[in-house]
Amino acid sequence: MSQADWLDKDFYKLLGVSKSADAAEIKKAYRKLARELHPDTNPDPKAEERFKAVSEAYDVVGDVDKRKEYDELRAMGATGRFGFPGGGAGGGAGGAGGFNPSDLGDLFGRAGQAAGGFQDVFSGLFNRGGGTTTARTRARRGQDIESEVNISFSEALDGVTLPLRLATEGACGTCHGTGARAGTTPRVCPTCEGTGQRAQNLGGFAFAEPCDECLGRGLVVDDPCPTCYGSGRAQSSRTVHARVPAGVKDGQRIKLKGKGGPGEAGGPDGDLYIVVHVDTHPVFARNGDNLEITVPVTFDEAALGGNVKVPVLGGGLVTLKLPPGTANGRTFRVRGKGASRRDGSKGDMLVTIKVSVPEEAELNDAARSALAAYREATAGHDPRATLMARAGGS
Repeated sequence: MSQADWLDKDFYKLLGVSKSADAAEIKKAYRKLARELHPDTNPDPKAEERFKAVSEAYDVVGDVDKRKEYDELRAMGATGRFGFPGGGAGGGAGGAGGFNPSDLGDLFGRAGQAAGGFQDVFSGLFNRGGGTTTARTRARRGQDIESEVNISFSEALDGVTLPLRLATEGACGTCHGTGARAGTTPRVCPTCEGTGQRAQNLGGFAFAEPCDECLGRGLVVDDPCPTCYGSGRAQSSRTVHARVPAGVKDGQRIKLKGKGGPGEAGGPDGDLYIVVHVDTHPVFARNGDNLEITVPVTFDEAALGGNVKVPVLGGGLVTLKLPPGTANGRTFRVRGKGASRRDGSKGDMLVTIKVSVPEEAELNDAARSALAAYREATAGHDPRATLMARAGGS
């Protein structure tokens, strides 16, 4: 999609947000619509068309630089600059609603720095001699696609390869992108002579815009393909095997270069962006590259010390040696049992001790007698003595 299409499409309306919406609102609206309209969840052909339109809209207003260019171009079209509908292109250089060369300085300075900027619409814009401008059809980069996946806690730590079914627009399989019925071929557009653009003279300048007859393709189809109706483009589904690297975090966005929509006229394919959502685990939690686990121990294990078996994610056990007098809530570090890092090493497992107090029904007579004897033997020790002293002195 070129910037010429921007003048006719209200991307904010397609996404259901206001022009003043911030990036978070736009992203939230897109994700909601994408989930509702994706071909995997909604088989309605109309929903698939809306999914395509919503993806195109987010590709522009979801990108900071493209959104700025889109807003500026739409504003200039609305005020009639450059001879767009709604303004007086015949006004003077500095007149109200007229063409002002200074409006282009910053705009094209920025566009020249960005790949696929305004040049595919404004190619050969300036011709101060007042003659026609020669334009040529430019290769267009394919559309970027964003998808979301859910993976398990273990898959996030070890990495996983997932098959993703994507709906994209590419060359029509019936006519192979020509737009013409089998046995026929398109002819060069007589109006633009195959360039796909025509020049509009604005006095001292010539402005290139898409040709009205061929709609910017440079070719005219007399006998259109029955599948794509002469557009040369069609929706298609394909499966991409995406590798989610080990150690990926919840909410992380992964870029797969060249796995997006196909390019046009020899242009490169777009990129695929995958937003990863990681399920929680019933036992383990993650803190950066470390895993966290809480392990219950008995009172005697904490007081007298002992060896405690601790499970490891993925199977297996490690033995943790508790020193005598281990306090409730103390955390021990088991090295190399955490999440994988990019360099191939692993983080640690952090084990937090929780002293388990038995319920009354769990105590038999022997246990009660032993506890009563322990209470009598430690009657001289008051663990709250320091607390009371500090509280009284405050």
